[in-house]
Amino acid sequence: MFIDFRSDTVTKPTEGMLQAMMTAEVGDDVFGEDPTIQKLEQRLAEMFGMEKGLYCPSGTMTNQIAIKLLTNPMEELICDRLAHIYNYEGGGIAFNSSVSTRLVHGKKGIMTADMVLENINPNDIHQPSTTLVALENTMNKGGGSYYTLPQIAAISKVCKENNLYLHLDGARVFNALVETGEDPKEYGKYFDTISICLSKGLGAPAASVLLMSEANYPKALRIRKVMGGGMRQGGYLAAAGIYALDHHIERLKEDHERAKTLGETLKMLHFVRSVYPIDTNIVIFEVDDAKEMVQQLKEMGIGSVTFGPTLVRFVTHLDIDDEKLEKAINILRGM
Repeated sequence: MFIDFRSDTVTKPTEGMLQAMMTAEVGDDVFGEDPTIQKLEQRLAEMFGMEKGLYCPSGTMTNQIAIKLLTNPMEELICDRLAHIYNYEGGGIAFNSSVSTRLVHGKKGIMTADMVLENINPNDIHQPSTTLVALENTMNKGGGSYYTLPQIAAISKVCKENNLYLHLDGARVFNALVETGEDPKEYGKYFDTISICLSKGLGAPAASVLLMSEANYPKALRIRKVMGGGMRQGGYLAAAGIYALDHHIERLKEDHERAKTLGETLKMLHFVRSVYPIDTNIVIFEVDDAKEMVQQLKEMGIGSVTFGPTLVRFVTHLDIDDEKLEKAINILRGM
């Protein structure tokens, strides 16, 4: 039995999800004729208080479309130094949008409104114009830390007062929502665009949806076309997303509890220097040599990833049940 903690993207569709995919009604989405994709787009838009949704192959694409949509060349966006859009999207900010990035040193990847305000450039021809702020919820490299609605509201206020757009990389936003109990519809009050990933904790095999205003939709659709994001009969995948929204949101709490249990075990192991505070389903811990540790864990049947020279990441998810968790803990204790 291989216990795969590398990411919550490694999940396989459940039997119910596969059945929903196999019976989906589909059409050509590039012609705007896939009813299942349209149903998913509309449902997520309504859920988050937005007007339109745009179905895309990946969260990277939805993030990059949003940045392209809300900026122009020679401008600058503000994000935390740990942000996925900066660290893990292949330099897409520069390549796709020709904008620069102002990195903020938040706490566990979480920026404050004051931090955003302090990093807005003055109206000076020597500096790029600040036009966009991007948040990530939950924050991957922050160990699954998350923004609450009051924090988001404060940042949104700064953005509005300074004529800045606000984007959310909501790769694991449902993990944040099940922890806070907040209403996703409130998000629509604060963000110009929201990326919702379906292939992480929700367990769908692929795809994300970008939420936005009706006015921004035509340009976003054109950008998706340029990026090669038309998926034709994508409704088979969209059906998995709808099933996930129906069945896999509340169960995220189970992933969080298992992550906390895993973290408590790691704290007691002699080879673990420290463990990041665990807020959701991501466990980051420090060892002497991360590459060596990941290889050793792999040889013992546990999948993990390096998160720096001395940091290792575990992620709990749909395919990690109590039996696999117990086996992993026993392996760790025996090391």
